[in-house]
Amino acid sequence: MKVCTVGLGYIGLPTAAMLASRGHEVVGLDVNEKVVAAVNSGQAHFQEPDLQMLLSAAVDTGRLRATTTPEPAEFFLIAVPTPMMNEGPDMAYVEAAARTIAPVLEKGNVVILESTSPVGSTERLAEIFAEERPDLTFPRYRDEDREADVALCHCPERILPGQMLRELVSNDRIIGGMTISCANKAARLYQSFVMGTCYVTDSRVAELCKLSENAYRDVNIAFANELSIICEKLGTDIWQVRELANQHPRVNILMPGAGVGGHCIAVDPWFIVSSAPDEARLIRMARVVNDDKPHRVVASIAALADRFKSPTIACYGITYKPDVDDVRESPALEIVEEVARIEGAQVLVVEPNLDALPASLAGLPNVRHATSDEAREEADIVTFLVGHRQFKRLDADSYLSKAVVDTTGMFSTRKAKAVERD
Repeated sequence: MKVCTVGLGYIGLPTAAMLASRGHEVVGLDVNEKVVAAVNSGQAHFQEPDLQMLLSAAVDTGRLRATTTPEPAEFFLIAVPTPMMNEGPDMAYVEAAARTIAPVLEKGNVVILESTSPVGSTERLAEIFAEERPDLTFPRYRDEDREADVALCHCPERILPGQMLRELVSNDRIIGGMTISCANKAARLYQSFVMGTCYVTDSRVAELCKLSENAYRDVNIAFANELSIICEKLGTDIWQVRELANQHPRVNILMPGAGVGGHCIAVDPWFIVSSAPDEARLIRMARVVNDDKPHRVVASIAALADRFKSPTIACYGITYKPDVDDVRESPALEIVEEVARIEGAQVLVVEPNLDALPASLAGLPNVRHATSDEAREEADIVTFLVGHRQFKRLDADSYLSKAVVDTTGMFSTRKAKAVERD
């Protein structure tokens, strides 16, 4: 089958490469000419295990190519950003993608929205296509009696950075059609590469499912983060509290941290809040708790910095999660940006997954990229913000002379001891 992936970012590019590896003819459509050129030369423009190998093979065999110009295909997968703005979800990229492919749509096509979107987004696509292509018919939500020329679905992505290619194949997928007929048509494509179960439902259920998955994670992380704040106030150890509470057979407190980042969990719950502001009280409060956590970490660091005339502060990790190069919505990066404003402070950033500092830090005269050894030797204050695997190999004893703020629990030495039976 010929497939057009609209958007060659963190979701679109791995999906395009995977589809090509399964024998489909794949055209990647993107507005960024540099991304298109990189893909056509077989080069991934971000880090992801095994993606480079899969992409090179797809391009070399001629099954994957990229372009800035839309062209006909049997399936269209829209995977473009849906950021959260102050006034609500920004659907401009999705709507622009729809208007871009509308001129090349043909009878029998299937259009699938993979971008995480508010409830009703797939129906909005149908409205746009109907405006742009009055010569074609499009489905109405749950109207099984209406014959449509083009099928429309929402199939939210469910892949984890660092494990994208494995999870593209192994994870179950939810395929939400404007009608069940639409969903069944889209299922043909997913069943060509997904080993997990494909569930068919309607588009609104699929849209809310994705948002609910991320809101669930956010609420549970917020509990852990709030508990860590309470422990600090009460002068007790969060890591030991968590360890012992989780011995209960029905308790599983997640790891607290520096906050919540990334393109999903830190953003998607707001989509639910924007759709049901009066009802989504717990979901809203979880976002408030997690968004506030970086500021509390900065306050802890600043309190230590007051002990020094010109403190050198080492910050270990600035990506949004361990072992990736992605800094989108990163609470660790937000913390370092605020720490850099502490008067007289010199800031050493240890980030093994980045070759250079992000633009927000690169131009600051008191901030520089450093190695773990340099940071340990020079720092007065050490902050562990991201639990990269490289950091887990560090010798905790070598930091005993430092003032330490550890949001990762890697350096916690207070462990509960089980009483041995006589």
